[in-house]
Amino acid sequence: MPTIAMFYGILIKMYFHDNKKHVAPHIHAEYAEDTATIAIEDGTILAGSLPAAKMKLVQAWIEIHRDELMADWKLAVTGEPVFKIDPLR
Repeated sequence: MPTIAMFYGILIKMYFHDNKKHVAPHIHAEYAEDTATIAIEDGTILAGSLPAAKMKLVQAWIEIHRDELMADWKLAVTGEPVFKIDPLR
């Protein structure tokens, strides 16, 4: 699973062919021992959890990069390489 962004200790990943369990386009965020699956469309948590402050950062990043994330999602579900996306600054 490629890491597409990293900021403030948070890793953002997108699995290839990952549209079976969570049909909605989503990302995986990891911070320390916490992990969460988050919908790209609206930033809702599909599974897992992150500390509240880190979740707000991830949701803000999703809002800023939604179009790029959807483009990566379309690549990932077909098994094609995804692009890195700028971190939150």
